[in-house]
Amino acid sequence: MSTIERRYRVAVLPGDGIGPEVVSQAVRVLEAAAERHGFGTEARYYPVGGAALDAHLDVLPKETLGACLESDAILLGAVGGPQWDDVAPDQRPERALLRLRKELGVFVNLRPVAVLEGASGASPLRPDVVEGVDLVVVRELTGGIYFGASFEMPDEGTDRVESAGNVMEYTRFEIERVARKAFELARQRRGRVTSVDKANVLAVSRLWRAVVSELHASEYDDVALEHLYVDNAAMQLVRQPRAFDVILTGNLFGDILSDLAATLPGSLGMLPSASLGGRHGLFEPVHGSAPEIVGTGRANPLAAILSVAMMLDFLGETEAAETVRAAVTTVLAAGYRTADMETESSRPLATGQMGAAVAASVSGQATDEQDFLAEQLYSHL
Repeated sequence: MSTIERRYRVAVLPGDGIGPEVVSQAVRVLEAAAERHGFGTEARYYPVGGAALDAHLDVLPKETLGACLESDAILLGAVGGPQWDDVAPDQRPERALLRLRKELGVFVNLRPVAVLEGASGASPLRPDVVEGVDLVVVRELTGGIYFGASFEMPDEGTDRVESAGNVMEYTRFEIERVARKAFELARQRRGRVTSVDKANVLAVSRLWRAVVSELHASEYDDVALEHLYVDNAAMQLVRQPRAFDVILTGNLFGDILSDLAATLPGSLGMLPSASLGGRHGLFEPVHGSAPEIVGTGRANPLAAILSVAMMLDFLGETEAAETVRAAVTTVLAAGYRTADMETESSRPLATGQMGAAVAASVSGQATDEQDFLAEQLYSHL
């Protein structure tokens, strides 16, 4: 009989494109962390997105959704790809993700962006600009323009669309609950929130700014608050990224700004995310399905691995989460990089090799920056 008392059920949704490749490495690291820190995991795999469509299922199969609702956490790879561009709008792979977020009740997305030690050389920006960057984008996830009403008006007598529109709408309740998450997070970090909107043009942004300001004044005046228009925020993210601590914003702006922030560490392949708010947590890399590099070994699994670290925090396994983050830092400090982050002085690794390196470090195997687990790297592909 097993003596392990802490066990977690994880629904694994590899999805499309490079999703299965990076998720397999993330699960490898999760299992290494579980073994080292004395808890158990039960990872079960389910189809979603284009992979589900190819299996003649709904884009979000009932079995998949049911498994997610019964699990302690969900690990998602990526959804979408050009081969599904012509399917019906409600069956596009991306709709699975929107529906999953809604069903799980996850209304806030956390996207940490950090330039880890030894990794600034991969950034297109100067090292003196990006070294030490440590910020989190807090994005509202289940409201705004992605979930608002939409319309398409056809040109009479033709198949062409003459006009189209989408409604960006927020309620006071939706804004307040995500703002509360941002302020609480800032209290655990450096105590500064930057709220991003377009209040000089949009009525919905004027409501956003008013609600955030009122909540700050009534409950969080110990946290510094500033407001930026989204265009200025984008510019400042590139000019002086170290000035940011917690960035609070809506669904559309958060989607764009968090991808822009990927330029800071040098790759989308370094950005994890956690979608929270309900009983369940949904964890996924930010990078998307990247169909152009499927099967080439060029996919970077570190965003998926760092998403596992966020999952471990969510499950209360904070020591294991720190072990995973430390392992990623160790591998990068040794100069190892996947193709998306290569520099003239880096040491290239394929997807599976990078996963093996991090898992070996998590397991506590000795490392050396001059000869970092060479045997492990090339025998565990």
